[in-house]
Amino acid sequence: MDGMYGNGIALSEKVLDYLWGRQTVSLNNVANVDTPGFKSQYVTFEEEMAKRLSEASSQKKGTKKAVTDAIDASRSQLHTTWIESSRLDGNNVDMDQEQVEIVRTAYQYQYVLNSITNDINRLRSAAKSF
Repeated sequence: MDGMYGNGIALSEKVLDYLWGRQTVSLNNVANVDTPGFKSQYVTFEEEMAKRLSEASSQKKGTKKAVTDAIDASRSQLHTTWIESSRLDGNNVDMDQEQVEIVRTAYQYQYVLNSITNDINRLRSAAKSF
């Protein structure tokens, strides 16, 4: 199926993995909202992936293989928020922010999943005509 869609499905799969990781980290933050001294964490991947894809497409060859390698080589980054807490116990989890992040990530995940589903449905529809 990769041949039909280029790197579209591989890229979508990688993004889904990253979004799943982001959701897991946000849920971990919520679970530790009452843990004294806990510092919230967050995941980023967009900047690195965009940089790698840009470099791969700007190469003289710009081949499918270069883009595939860029997708495979991208990694998510886990960051810890070390800012001072307004709470006496040192915990810095902001529940409002975490809830917004959980909902935003869920919408992004659903959007990418719908994109893959639409691609597969178009392929299925095209195959029916043969």
